[in-house]
Amino acid sequence: MTAARPDLRISFEFFPPQSMEASFRLWDTVNTLAPLAPSFVSVTYGAGGTTRDLTHDAVGIIHKNYGLNVAAHLTCVNASKAETLEIARRYAEVGVTEIVALRGDAPKGQGRFVPHPEGFADSAELVAALAETGLFKLRVGAYPDRHPEATDDEADIRWLKRKIEAGASSAITQFFFEAETFFRFRDRAEKAGITAPIIPGILPIENWEGTKRFAARCGTEVPAWLDEAFTAAKRDGREELLSTAICTELCTELIEGGVEDLHFYTLNKPQLTRDVAHALGIAPEVNLEKVA
Repeated sequence: MTAARPDLRISFEFFPPQSMEASFRLWDTVNTLAPLAPSFVSVTYGAGGTTRDLTHDAVGIIHKNYGLNVAAHLTCVNASKAETLEIARRYAEVGVTEIVALRGDAPKGQGRFVPHPEGFADSAELVAALAETGLFKLRVGAYPDRHPEATDDEADIRWLKRKIEAGASSAITQFFFEAETFFRFRDRAEKAGITAPIIPGILPIENWEGTKRFAARCGTEVPAWLDEAFTAAKRDGREELLSTAICTELCTELIEGGVEDLHFYTLNKPQLTRDVAHALGIAPEVNLEKVA
């Protein structure tokens, strides 16, 4: 049995566990969302590449035990070119054929990203090196709102074009709060000659205050109406209901605007993402052999 919306593809981002409790939360998340038949799932690196081995282990387990198409994150942080490509080779050995290639965030205490002396200078260099191996389908990041380090309003478009030309086949955006933000970015990308698919990144809002802090670090604009809505919802005890409604409405507007792929940042908390998927008409797949 196929999903209720065969024209819509969804994917999920997970992050690797750093404690026993977090491990249980990750596997609960995978168990909850895997039946929705995602086109792929991604597994992140921690800031500064701190979860490199944990990411590799999680990627291998998810791929082997759940049969999901896993796109492993790979960054330029704190590693030489040889070390980074060795990590990619290890992914290939366990059957991973997709990589989300990113520059990566600076380690804690380091204000800005500084390339490793023998490492890749930026994500475009990383993409080019991975493309040369011929082993992977490559995805990259994109920023509908201006990246905090962007030199001007068109810098994010120029960087995205560089990465696509280096060998990436698609991009996943940072999260945003209004569909029009994505549509404007998509139009600018098309005008610049970018034809690769751009997948909107969706962040279901589990905690509004935490989300605002996250948005400030990422350069994501927070609409005043949204802050006011969550202030009122918190007072009335309706935050979860509001989160589901707002996320569902955002996804619906994107779909009506021609979007065929949605990538959910789950934060290893699956319930809200699952509820939104169900609201969009995406039903769990049924194993007919087990039913019989």
